[in-house]
Amino acid sequence: MEKPPVKMMDPTLAEMGNHLSDAMKILESGKLETEQGQEGRKMSWKEIPGPLQGDGQDVVSILQLVQNLMHGDDEEQGHRRMQFVGEQGHMALLGHSLAAYISVLERERLRKLTTRILSDTTLWLCRLFRYENGSAYFHEDDREGLLKVCRLVMNTHYEDFTTEGFTALSSKHPVIYQSAACRPGLGQHLCSQLGLPLSCLCVVPCNTMFGSLHQMDVALLDKLVKDDRDSGKLPLLLIANAGTPGAGHTDKLSRLKELCVQYNMWLHVEGVNLATLVLGQVSSTVTAATKCDSMTLTPGPWLGLPAVPAVTLYRHEDPALSLAAGLTSSQPVEKLRALPLWLSLQYLGHDGIVERIKHASQLSQQLLEHLKTLASIKTSVEDELNSPVVVFRFSHENSAPSSGGSVEGSYAGERDILDAFNRWLGDQLAEQVPLSGVDVVELEDEGTCVRFSPLMTAAALGTQENDVAALVEKLAEMIPLLCCTLRLRQDFRDEVLQQASLSYIEDLNWPGLGVVRFEPRTTDLDEDKRQDRVEKINSDLLKKLMELDTDLNFSGGPEFSEEKNCIFIGIATEDLDVAELVETIMSLGRDIEESGKLFENMTEVVRKGIQEAELQLQKANEEKLMEEGVLRQIPLVSSVLNWFSPVQASVKGRTFNLAEGCLDSTEPVYSIKAQMRKEDSPDSPKANTRRFPGQKLFRRPGAGSDSISETSSVSQLEESFRETLHSQAADEAEVPQERPAHILEETAIADQRVPEGQEAESVETIR
Repeated sequence: MEKPPVKMMDPTLAEMGNHLSDAMKILESGKLETEQGQEGRKMSWKEIPGPLQGDGQDVVSILQLVQNLMHGDDEEQGHRRMQFVGEQGHMALLGHSLAAYISVLERERLRKLTTRILSDTTLWLCRLFRYENGSAYFHEDDREGLLKVCRLVMNTHYEDFTTEGFTALSSKHPVIYQSAACRPGLGQHLCSQLGLPLSCLCVVPCNTMFGSLHQMDVALLDKLVKDDRDSGKLPLLLIANAGTPGAGHTDKLSRLKELCVQYNMWLHVEGVNLATLVLGQVSSTVTAATKCDSMTLTPGPWLGLPAVPAVTLYRHEDPALSLAAGLTSSQPVEKLRALPLWLSLQYLGHDGIVERIKHASQLSQQLLEHLKTLASIKTSVEDELNSPVVVFRFSHENSAPSSGGSVEGSYAGERDILDAFNRWLGDQLAEQVPLSGVDVVELEDEGTCVRFSPLMTAAALGTQENDVAALVEKLAEMIPLLCCTLRLRQDFRDEVLQQASLSYIEDLNWPGLGVVRFEPRTTDLDEDKRQDRVEKINSDLLKKLMELDTDLNFSGGPEFSEEKNCIFIGIATEDLDVAELVETIMSLGRDIEESGKLFENMTEVVRKGIQEAELQLQKANEEKLMEEGVLRQIPLVSSVLNWFSPVQASVKGRTFNLAEGCLDSTEPVYSIKAQMRKEDSPDSPKANTRRFPGQKLFRRPGAGSDSISETSSVSQLEESFRETLHSQAADEAEVPQERPAHILEETAIADQRVPEGQEAESVETIR
């Protein structure tokens, strides 16, 4: 059997595909330049751009520069989080290159090609999303399609709008209705681009007493439309949701469509749930979207296609008005916007598209089933079993408190505290399971929640069932921690309030055990000095707490926190002893405060002691001069005189007491030490086994702090100095007349003991 002849590909197209493939390999590779190239990059591309090189650069060098700009200083592959670009993504990127190449064709050939691309893509999308007899408008900004639809509706209702402009609206002011659950800023953007005042925008509240909290209140909408018609306004367009941006809920589209037909309004629908229209089984609430006048689709994130345009499907019989509104164009180049999507849809095929949407929906159902088995988790999916968006929130209402405390009953700020806990929960889940694609969302009624929307993230991140299982596993580990922390939070507050040296800081936005500040007991300082001392003590206290061997997390709080000079304590565990924790914080704070006072006074005490020592040494030198005479002060002459007539000088030393800040005589020390040395054996060890109090006493959870009193650091420091004094004084008592001068110089600063026979030689050392 003969093989069919192979058609030759255009060499330019083949070369373009090869260049794109090579470029993607370079940009996606984790290989950076050599060390020489890195040094050159540090000196070139980070600086101010210089002039273009005269002879130009090759493609590889330019792509390497692009890679450096893309990744910055991240030399580790783990820090680069980019969208997963598969083969279908390469086809979309190739479409942009082909669009530029096709645009240089002759006009007639270009017109035929763009018409074919536009008609094929429109037909495929209408069949996929069950939108019969529709037209398509491709746009980069996903709000642009709705804006052009508004222009189309205005041209339909105001015949002279294209010629008279805003003056044609003076007879009847148009009104655009949107749900309160729509994405923020959408209505304001439309009014700004259309040149309409904000009074033309009417926000319809969601149901407050009956029905879903996220669905538009149809009865209230009916009343608002009637009131506007009675006041001489023109109801123009209604924006509904098939999947709200926050929680993924769908409005009652069937009832809204009936209302729009009744009042001759245009119905536009948007939302992530429109993606499920390609599936075989679709909920009736979403199926009603196929009867609307227009809908906006975003196939890029749904299918994992980078840089593909959004699509607005609409139905209208007058092509002239569509052209005037900008929904269609006579320029062939603008029709090439559909080329990336045209290539990608053909590459995926019908089954591939359905499989990706189905996979995302199954991930949502998998997570929803597991969440129903977890206590303390409240979902916001309600009765929409086929919703591809799962929103859940940690709440203690469904959990039984463990022994030792209770969280039942409402208290001031409970909503804010739970919001802070859920914000921490969402951030932790996103960090520990990044492939899940969860994020934090703020809902008006529920508060802060965690959202899982695989239709918007799964195709780009490559989310699989094992990622959902990992997400559930991490969630199950964090729920007990949140329950325990919420239970112990009040206990921590009560314990801190019982301590006079600690202040409890009420921060409802902190997701943890609480916030505490150590307050010094000194009240004789001005406000500035007191604030400096508070900052210094709490900063040192935080460092010591962070060194403790504990599961608690101590920090200085968020970067933009209103509270300063505080210690923020994070999530707690079940076995945490709150009383022991507070006692440890207070004891460490007191130790730091006492140590600070000691070292603050040390400088002044030592300075005065040195001045007094200098005066006494000067006086001792004068007495020595008077006793020995001038001749004995000359080195050679003194040796001769001492040979014939030796002088017996008594050794009278001085010791500097750091605790009392004064100079004392060493005679009592000499006598006591000499007597003790006679009783001790000559081989007894002299090493001091005592140690200063350190943080090791508090490095284990549950360790008490009663062994360290308020003045322990001061008393033990004084005792250490005195023991050093006794040991050195005993050594000097052995041979007081034969002690070398350099030994006295080494001990002059430590204990300020100066034998009377060698004061002159030690003056320079003290100075």
